[in-house]
Amino acid sequence: MSSQDLSRYFHTLRHLRAGQVVARLRRRWQSREVDQSPVGPRRARSGVFESPIPAVDSLVAPSLFRFLNLEQRCASKEDWQGSPADRLWHYNLHYFDYLNSRHGLGRIDWHIDLLDRWQRENPPGDGIGWEPYPVARRIVNWIKFDLRTGGLTGDALHNLAIQARWLERRLEFHLLGNHLFADAKALVFAGLFFEGEEADRWCRRGMSLVSEQLAEQVLADGGHFELSPMYHAAFLEDLLDLVNLLRSSGVDVPAEWTTVCGRMRAWLAAMVHPDGEIPFFNDAAFGVAPRAAELEAYAARLSLPLIYPPAELTDLVDSGYVRASAGPAFLICDCADIGPDYLPGHAHADTLSFELSLFGQRVFVNGGTSTYTEGPERQRQRGTAAHNTVVLDGQDSSEVWGGFRVARRARILDREVHAAAARVDIFATHDGYRRLAGRNLHSRRWYLAMDGLVIDDEVSGGPCDAEARFHLHPSVAAVKLPGPGVALDLAGVDENQLRMEFTGAEAVTVESFNWQPEFGLPVPSRCVVARFARDTLRTVLSWPANY
Repeated sequence: MSSQDLSRYFHTLRHLRAGQVVARLRRRWQSREVDQSPVGPRRARSGVFESPIPAVDSLVAPSLFRFLNLEQRCASKEDWQGSPADRLWHYNLHYFDYLNSRHGLGRIDWHIDLLDRWQRENPPGDGIGWEPYPVARRIVNWIKFDLRTGGLTGDALHNLAIQARWLERRLEFHLLGNHLFADAKALVFAGLFFEGEEADRWCRRGMSLVSEQLAEQVLADGGHFELSPMYHAAFLEDLLDLVNLLRSSGVDVPAEWTTVCGRMRAWLAAMVHPDGEIPFFNDAAFGVAPRAAELEAYAARLSLPLIYPPAELTDLVDSGYVRASAGPAFLICDCADIGPDYLPGHAHADTLSFELSLFGQRVFVNGGTSTYTEGPERQRQRGTAAHNTVVLDGQDSSEVWGGFRVARRARILDREVHAAAARVDIFATHDGYRRLAGRNLHSRRWYLAMDGLVIDDEVSGGPCDAEARFHLHPSVAAVKLPGPGVALDLAGVDENQLRMEFTGAEAVTVESFNWQPEFGLPVPSRCVVARFARDTLRTVLSWPANY
């Protein structure tokens, strides 16, 4: 093992919690014994289970599925198991989200057949479908399906109980984060679906874990601590599902749960672009978690209080993001650390990146996420060069590696947010490049006004090669101008009125890149790259304020 590999492992493993290490060791010697004893009957409902958010129609024909923009058949026992390259696809297959899809009620016969097949072809404890996370997702989906249709047979009900027992002994304390919350949610669902002492135990354990993890995972400003807008939305859906289930079961919803719901909804409302979709910070893609509008409609069905609309300047101090708007501009800045030290698996090296919409259209976008498979493409998507920030010596600001690992991490050192005289001023410094020979720091200041955005970048420390990258949405064309300037072509805006100009640039180029708005869906686009002449660079983007 090389010294570089040793360094990566050291700086990765030193952040793990002791409980994670112990849990990993226990998993190695965990019994595979399956408890197939009978279970109590369904619990009687004392209220109505409101319609949850419908899943995407991923079952396109009997035995034909479409996940992650990839269509494949599952027609045999072997087809349920996946290779490392398509592991996430097969996870989706075992989730059974499609039971509760938009048109699912018209496909009951397909679903009953699939439930029967899954039980025959996936015996307890065998294969990818019995890993804890797919088990947790599947428990919830089977129960949602039965609450809507009564469609689970006696055999399926028995199998559902076996899954709950299996999960109870395999809670993902080695991972924590959103995985453990999904496990806890599944225990609550199983515990309130069945009657009996065993079900009561599942419910108590799940309820306790949910409360603990809400306190741990939801920051004071409402953001989910993994700092991915996609996972934030998915986590919020889980919480709304729990509120729904408790009410329909005649169980009082803890006050802190509804309080957290409000904070999370307000955070998401502040983060979404004018098009209603999430920004791409850390692991994020469209089509995985519900849209903000769907979550708000669900909250309304549950009669949760309305949230206030976000202010033009919203400083999400605890999660580190800053939202600002002025005239036609909408700006989100990443002035955050990468997330919890013991759980950086969904982090990207995107510190001091940003996204910008103008006139309701996305202009600057981070690169997105299209794969979780370890390899060069996953590494590229997590790297600094795939984001709207500064790259030094071709290195990443945080040492992302191995698919879901991070060694040395960028930290925010200084952070200021001000609004005065119709202008927003946002400033931050990070130390992610201090490990380089020059022990460099990167500072960035954004000035947002009605008619433009000014970005001042400064690199302190020893000499290094520095470049700022600005990734354009595919709908935005870029034309290199004579000298250090670029004209942007945005639909509905005069081509002579949207320009980028640079001061302190040695060279400015327009390069090709692929935006990754969904899993398995690269979209060709352009990236403006400005190479520093010295240690400072000023970028001025101007637009018509009253267009």
